[in-house]
Amino acid sequence: MARLRIGSRGSQLALWQAHHISDLLRAQGHTVELEIIKTTGDKITDVALAKVGTKGMFTKEIEEALVDNRVDLAVHSLKDLPTELAADFEIAAITTRENPRDVFCSVKFANIEALPQQANIGTSSLRRQAQLKALRPDLQIHPLRGNVDTRLRKLESGDYDAIILAAAGLNRLGKTQLVRQVIPAEVMTPAAGQGALGIEIRNGDTATRALLAFLDDAAARATTTCERALLNKLGGGCQVPIGAFAEAIFTGAMRGRIRLNGLVAHPDGTKVLRETREGDDPVRLGEEVGETLLRRGGDVILEEVYGEGFALPQQP
Repeated sequence: MARLRIGSRGSQLALWQAHHISDLLRAQGHTVELEIIKTTGDKITDVALAKVGTKGMFTKEIEEALVDNRVDLAVHSLKDLPTELAADFEIAAITTRENPRDVFCSVKFANIEALPQQANIGTSSLRRQAQLKALRPDLQIHPLRGNVDTRLRKLESGDYDAIILAAAGLNRLGKTQLVRQVIPAEVMTPAAGQGALGIEIRNGDTATRALLAFLDDAAARATTTCERALLNKLGGGCQVPIGAFAEAIFTGAMRGRIRLNGLVAHPDGTKVLRETREGDDPVRLGEEVGETLLRRGGDVILEEVYGEGFALPQQP
């Protein structure tokens, strides 16, 4: 049996994910050690993620530990991993996916429609902001950073009327008490890879790859590969207003096919482009939907977002 060292961020959710993988590896008879690594994204807590603009902000330092042979594998939320990995690395496994959808959390209100005019909503995601503003232009969107407990505490203390979080993180931590609505993907398209864990190793480390093979879920691999192909085609990271949600179709002659919903939106919600298509090849499908979105005006929207003129709302 092997001795395996896992690199992980130190947030509550990241540690849950790392311990989850550790338990599965220990059940196989391996010895597992955990090294907590602080990333750029963990150090910058007073600026909205979209304004930092650093690809790999939650992964760079962990990858450095892989290169330096301080750890053997890294456990990431797949949506944090850049779509183009450096040649030094590979994704050895993508685990069975949790619910990839976003959820509406509130103390007082049952869903987005029930919010009063000018309600204060917390999210630092341009993707969520754009879709919220498209639904309800009156809503006041305010930045929300911090770990899950911090965000929920701010909601309970009355700083916000509601906040939007990922279902997966709340489900994993067992903190679903304030979830009022699981938002359908056709209403709020999730981030590419949301709900899946990506296990990263050094490229060519065949021994570790073989030990992790049992963690790789075929459906999660296919759907997230499709979503990440779309994101890569659009040139985006996890902080831009791009959504991608792929589902495997497992019925009859359609077995093996994937349905992909893609989204590009302006952060103010005035321009929202959605495209749905089905296909058999995850990468080709993702690229085709991405290309279609660009042709329909997604290129103009993204140029505006990347430009200097865009500013996030101020703190309430």
